[in-house]
Amino acid sequence: MNKEFQNITVIKQANIYYDGKVTSRTILFPDGSKKTLGIMLPGDYEFGTELAEDMEILQGELDVFLPGDPDWKAIEPGQVFHVPANSKFKLKIKSTTDYCCSYLK
Repeated sequence: MNKEFQNITVIKQANIYYDGKVTSRTILFPDGSKKTLGIMLPGDYEFGTELAEDMEILQGELDVFLPGDPDWKAIEPGQVFHVPANSKFKLKIKSTTDYCCSYLK
């Protein structure tokens, strides 16, 4: 997993959700791909997505409830989970969580 990105464009304005408890910045790559880097504070959240996503957890602990799964799954730093396109997923953030979300085409 990359620790840094080269030759990128960063969108200055933050994406802010849940009264500032979840924030991210969008990063655009020369090949047209997009990622967000963000922080989630402890709490319960639900998100919807159009594109499929890979969520890489850099720091923190959380549980995720993904479509089609019968149970919540514990996620720790260094793990990645996949969110299908056109779906909703739930998160229970247990400690401040640093993440990188890759949007898949």
